[in-house]
Amino acid sequence: MRKLLLLLTFLSALIANAQTFRISIAGSLKQPTLDGRLLLLLSKNDNAEPRFQVNDGAQTQLVFGVNVDQWSPTGDALIDVHAFGYPIERLKEVPAGDYYVQVLLHKYETFHLQTGQTVKLPMDRGEGQHWNIAPGNIYSTPVKIHFDPKTSNEIHLVIDKIIPPIKEPEDTKYVKHIKIQSKLLSAFWGRPVYLGAHILLPEGFDEHPKVHYPVAIFHGHFPEDISDFRTIPPDENLKPDTSERFRISGYNKIVQQEDYKFYKQWTGPNFPRVLVVEIQHANPYYDDSYAVNSANLGPYGDAITYELIPEIEKRFRGIGQGWARFMYGGSTGGWEALAAQVFYPDEYNGCYAACPDPIDFHNYTTIDLYNNKNAYYVESDFRKTPRPGERNYLGHVSTMIPDLNQRELALGTNSRSGEQFDIWEAVFSPMAEDGYPKRIFDKYTGAIDSSVAAYWKEHYDLTNIIQRDWPKIGNKLKGKMHIYVGDMDTYYLNDAVYSAEDVLKKLQNPNCGCEVDYGDRAEHCWNGDHTQPNYLSRLHYNQMFIPKWAEEVKSRAPKGADLTSWRY
Repeated sequence: MRKLLLLLTFLSALIANAQTFRISIAGSLKQPTLDGRLLLLLSKNDNAEPRFQVNDGAQTQLVFGVNVDQWSPTGDALIDVHAFGYPIERLKEVPAGDYYVQVLLHKYETFHLQTGQTVKLPMDRGEGQHWNIAPGNIYSTPVKIHFDPKTSNEIHLVIDKIIPPIKEPEDTKYVKHIKIQSKLLSAFWGRPVYLGAHILLPEGFDEHPKVHYPVAIFHGHFPEDISDFRTIPPDENLKPDTSERFRISGYNKIVQQEDYKFYKQWTGPNFPRVLVVEIQHANPYYDDSYAVNSANLGPYGDAITYELIPEIEKRFRGIGQGWARFMYGGSTGGWEALAAQVFYPDEYNGCYAACPDPIDFHNYTTIDLYNNKNAYYVESDFRKTPRPGERNYLGHVSTMIPDLNQRELALGTNSRSGEQFDIWEAVFSPMAEDGYPKRIFDKYTGAIDSSVAAYWKEHYDLTNIIQRDWPKIGNKLKGKMHIYVGDMDTYYLNDAVYSAEDVLKKLQNPNCGCEVDYGDRAEHCWNGDHTQPNYLSRLHYNQMFIPKWAEEVKSRAPKGADLTSWRY
């Protein structure tokens, strides 16, 4: 006990002699007690507010986070040397100097789950789970300070701003929007939960009131509105931007040009008349549910397939049968398209999965969840070699796996960062006793939990599931699966496709009839077009896959299916 008291005294002295931040809330923003993640943001420049300068790149600025529970706005919160940060781990390690500083509270709400657990999570508020723009989050005006972790004075910051609500998109002649309350998801989360969608109506929809249409589901991250569609010519006065990713100037103008070209195709002759659907299914963990049932997110797969899609078909004259639905998407959307096809083989009739998130967990990016012991470092007796996380088309590495996860841990504990590794964990893992997802690996050390990996394998490793269940679902999936990825995918997603292809090629009775294709030196997210550079083909999902499916469906539609009325 004496040693413990001495240690506590020593730690208290350290804190007293270290610079800390005291956070208070302006009177105009006073409200009931608050829960959430309090983020301290430091930047060496004023190119943008510090909240917009935290990322995975080499030029990222600093963030430190602490949880606050039942914070009374009449009192102050303290951020001290214990705050966990990125890319510097602790405040005490930050070099002395001048910084622009800002603080933001990412608000959590309390959920009483159907399982009996109670959790605190950030509800999406229409922004697609981005803490730095989430409506209702409160933050301070950036100020310039001198910070020295060795001094003992406090720096006082006042939260004086609130992020305003986001305006809902408006209906137009071609684009409609719906939102429904999901009974399945509301029951799981213990409160009303909604699913939304943007629908692109075919040309001639009003002029052909008796025609019913196939549904093309374009899976992807949270869409603000319908993607890649513009009814007016490009803005001649648009200031050109520069895309570092594609090494091209004026990419914003190119996007507008391609969107307008698609509008001309969509409304022109000979383009298949279908309903394009983009789903909004942001949730308390991410901007997207991955369109499957999950122990931690609830039955999103069933809610989308059996509640949302039928309601869209009812309102907008969809054919309403599985043979007349197909899916496509890239990255998260690519994984979703393949997963929904596998889990609901009768409800969808084709999927085009571009650059899908890991579809074989032997290659969970650069981690083998089944055979590696540590997610962050290559096993070795004498050195720690970090696993790479991101690269460019030449293979030059920009970020390591430990870096990606350190940022997430700074932004939120219990898988609450709203970022990539945390959402994979939330979707794929079983629920822990505290109501949060079980860790697939220790977020600080990288040690892999083999029992959680075994759960992932049986429930979400798509390659394993296809191979395991092929005798039951093979005849329903034959010819329906198309997978595309660049062989220099930014996040090494091609590695999982390689191993998946090896399995798919060996499937028998029936043969898979799958398509797997690779783009030479193509980064994320190549989608199968060898005729265009990636910066253009990624804008062409609709015009690539809708005509392709319209031809394929002729060989897979049931006898007597309507294959003609919607081809006017």
